[in-house]
Amino acid sequence: QVQLVESGGGLVQAGGSLRLSCEASGRTFSDYRIGWFRQAPGKAREFVAGVDWSGDYTYYADSVRGRFTIDRANAKNTVSLQMNALNPEDTAVYQCAAANSWGSLYNTRTYPYWGQGTQVTVYS
Repeated sequence: QVQLVESGGGLVQAGGSLRLSCEASGRTFSDYRIGWFRQAPGKAREFVAGVDWSGDYTYYADSVRGRFTIDRANAKNTVSLQMNALNPEDTAVYQCAAANSWGSLYNTRTYPYWGQGTQVTVYS
């Protein structure tokens, strides 16, 4: 199986940027599609962005498209999430997840492996 560790969260003013990283260890990283999800207090976990095995195809939630960018570096076993133009509604715990089977990247049930998460707090 694969282990995932997120980093890069923090406190940022509205309009600012953060770059999250998801580092994987264990199995061959390129065997997994990767997704980023977030969960705000009192809300359900929601899909943010996803990337296929090679990085050629990326997927975004409507709420972040145009502001967030996901990219992967298989040689470094990492997937990053560049977040720009942040607003207080982006405040949440962000988790990366790995999927080694077919299924919708938008669906949490596609992912058997999850990181612990990193907190992102955006203040106005």
